[in-house]
This record gives sequence, C-alpha cells and structure tokens, in this order.
Amino acid sequence: MVERNDRRTRRGRPPVSDQQRQQQRLDISRHAVRLFREQGVAATSGEQIARAAGVSERTLWRYFRSKESCVEPLLTKTIDAFQAVLRTWPYDVELPEHLRAAYTPVLDSSGSDIEAVLAVVRMTHDEPALRAVYLVLRERAESAFADVLAERMGMPADELEVRMQAAATNAALRAATDHLVSMTTEGIAPETLHEHRERLADALRRVTRLPTRR
Repeated sequence: MVERNDRRTRRGRPPVSDQQRQQQRLDISRHAVRLFREQGVAATSGEQIARAAGVSERTLWRYFRSKESCVEPLLTKTIDAFQAVLRTWPYDVELPEHLRAAYTPVLDSSGSDIEAVLAVVRMTHDEPALRAVYLVLRERAESAFADVLAERMGMPADELEVRMQAAATNAALRAATDHLVSMTTEGIAPETLHEHRERLADALRRVTRLPTRR
C-alpha cells in the first residue's frame, strides 16, 4: 500500500517553485492590465483575465484576492527598481548622483512593462479600487526604504529620523512617478526617462538629508 501511494505521488504534477509562481503572477498581471486598458476595469471580469493568461479561475483567485489586485506584480516592479538603487548606493556617492547613473523606473523589464506600469498609475486617478492597491503598495515601500536607510544612517529602522527620511523619499518617488505619467500620455521617449531621473534626483536633494560615508 505504501509503495502504491509513493508511485501515485511521484506521478503527480511537480510542485511549482517560488520563481515559477512569481513569473505566473507577473504574466497574469500583464494580461489584466492589457484588458483594463482595452475595455476598462468595470467591464473586465476575473474569468476574462484567467482565460487571457491561460490559467484557471481557481488559480487566479489563489494568487489574487480581487481582479484589481492583479496589478500588484507590475506596480511592485517600480518599488523594486528604486529599492535596488538604494541597496547598490556607494557610500562615497550622494544619492542623487547615484540615481542619475543607476535608476530605471521598472526593474528588469521591457519598454512594454514600463508603459503598462504607467498606464496603471494613470488609471488609479479614476479607479478608486486600483488607487487603493497602489497606495497600499506605497505604504509597504516606505517600510522597505526605511530598512535600507536605517543601515545607511546607522540607526534603528523605527527611529523617527529614519522614518521621516523614508517618508520623504517615498513621497518624492511617488510625485516623480505621477509627473512621468503626465508626460507620457503619447508614449515614452528616452529623453522623457532622462528628465524623470533628473527631476527625481533634484527632488531627493531638496527634501531629504541622507548621509554619505567617506
């Protein structure tokens, strides 16, 4: 009996790795955003998203609590991109200068992903449910930024000075992203991304007081 059970277990579908799961969530997110852009959020159903992504509805709802939350994987890429810049920030370089050299709005993605992310942020201005998802992610981002800045500043992450700097950094990134959205209604040009980096770097120079270590 034990041998039969073992054989049945071995014949089953192999478990999905974390990497495969994250990739599948990102694929679903891309299809959801495409449908939202084409026909609107209200007119798009979970069934349509699942069918477009080639997954079952059961899989869709296992990964996402609502159809609006399907945008999370793409939006998270903007936060990951900025966090990656913070983590690779050299100790002898000021953050604005490092941003000018290393920052990209979306981490490890194609131009179509950048357009999709900006389209979602644009839709959050008129779609309260998408706005709620976006603001929750921004709140999580602030905590993530605080962890990185705490190490940089040599303070605990819950220190008021660290939290203030993380909040200012998060606010500057959000404002710069909203400005980028307003500049890209007709598409994204390389000079537009360059201007975005410059504006973000200048904003951080004005609103934050982040140390360098020489």
